[in-house]
Amino acid sequence: MAFLRSSSAHEILTLVLLAASLTDISQCIRIPDRTSEAARDPPNSQTLKSAVFALGSFWRSEAVFGCLNGVVRTTVGYAGGSKSNPEYRSFGDHAESVQVEYDPRLINFRQLLEVFWSSHDSRQVFGQGPDVGNQYSRSIIFTNGNEESRLAAISKEREQTKSKSSIVTTQIQQLRTFYPAEPEHQKFELKRNPFLLQLIGNLPEVELERSSLAAKLNGYAAELCPPRVQKQIDAKIDDIMRKVVL
Repeated sequence: MAFLRSSSAHEILTLVLLAASLTDISQCIRIPDRTSEAARDPPNSQTLKSAVFALGSFWRSEAVFGCLNGVVRTTVGYAGGSKSNPEYRSFGDHAESVQVEYDPRLINFRQLLEVFWSSHDSRQVFGQGPDVGNQYSRSIIFTNGNEESRLAAISKEREQTKSKSSIVTTQIQQLRTFYPAEPEHQKFELKRNPFLLQLIGNLPEVELERSSLAAKLNGYAAELCPPRVQKQIDAKIDDIMRKVVL
């Protein structure tokens, strides 16, 4: 496929994805549109909150959260263990995790918990889906403070009531330290699609890791955005490709 050479395509796609996420992401987590006048302003670091979850492979976990309205950045890494400075080939008793930075005016911790529970099997042991191994076996909600611990516990109790035939294995832990993973693991699904990387301008690694657009495209590349959003983005990319001078 020919490479894109127009910067206007990047700007158009950015607007398209942001608009699509704001109007259609409710189809995924089924929450009402609660966007206020204040929430229309771009968030800054002071208004953002962060949450950390372990739910199997962090490549997929990052993609699950990246397409949510209100999620600004996602980072994969390691948490929950005692080893200092863990690495992918040696992370000791840590679990593969994802850090989600979000705008609480658009999405809250309860809603992130809903996505957490619906995106993995909290009763499965020694792996998640086709991924087998200790690094995938831990289901953990990392919390910051008593209120998040309370909400996590309530959600776990609710999840357990869905079936008494097996035990929800999810742990609830106060977050100590989140260690970001190596660059090659960030936005993994997006990096498997060279065309999309070219479409947004082949961002440098540091910018790619921090990009809200990259987080959403990572979810799109993994086909984990709501179906309607996936189709809208497909159509807009096709339209851009027809109009751009190659």
